[in-house]
Amino acid sequence: MIVVSWNINSVRIRLQHLKRLVDEMNPDVVCLQETKVVAESFPHNIISDLGFPYQAVAGIKSYNGVAILSKYELLNTKVQNWCKKEDARHISSTINFPDMGKVEIHNLYVPAGGDLPDTRKNEKFAHKLSFLNELSKWQKTQSENSTKKILLGDLNIAPLESDVWSHKQLMNVVSHTEIEILALRDLQNAGPWIDAVRELIPKDEKLFSWWSYRSRDWEKNNRGRRLDHIWVTENLKNSIEKIQLLKEARNWEKPSDHVPVIATFKARK
Repeated sequence: MIVVSWNINSVRIRLQHLKRLVDEMNPDVVCLQETKVVAESFPHNIISDLGFPYQAVAGIKSYNGVAILSKYELLNTKVQNWCKKEDARHISSTINFPDMGKVEIHNLYVPAGGDLPDTRKNEKFAHKLSFLNELSKWQKTQSENSTKKILLGDLNIAPLESDVWSHKQLMNVVSHTEIEILALRDLQNAGPWIDAVRELIPKDEKLFSWWSYRSRDWEKNNRGRRLDHIWVTENLKNSIEKIQLLKEARNWEKPSDHVPVIATFKARK
């Protein structure tokens, strides 16, 4: 089972990138964030031709948007809204994989939070923390059972010092502030969720999934952050076989500023 999380930064603009990803990685499921299109205008037929006849989509015009693309039937699809906003940031489905059985997948696009890490002066930052708080409270109400679950997406927080190019220079920058890291940790503990990426890649190893468009020579400067995550429940921990962050996608023509995060799981029902 191969699962991809990718903030594609407009699915219609980057359809060829999606095709390239599918051709190279042959994933079973692709979860997209920032699709930037209403559900009615989503390129369903083109994506079906790529091998994903089953699609769950939540979108609004020009920004946000999440989608789950699958080779296998999607069951119990839900779009959940937080902070009384219908802004297409959370969609979930259950998939019955031939080699894994049923897995519940939650695809999230957490608010970026603006530029100023001050809830009193920056409404976007306040929204981000409220979103995470509501999500954590909801997570705590979910009964623990044997269901295998994956939570993934652009969570817009780099929690570890090794998840940013400079902890010292970014500790007061939105995405790496202490209050955001604690909010993300609360969500992770509420699962509880296991960081699949750091389960295989040492926590002290520098690892990024996003590089700003503002940096012209992004590869040389390498001022990245790991904002994109794949988390799993305990019953999937021992099935994690391989983790990849497809850095070369940042060099594709007119790329997204995020790269795909790919998790391969061993067959186990």
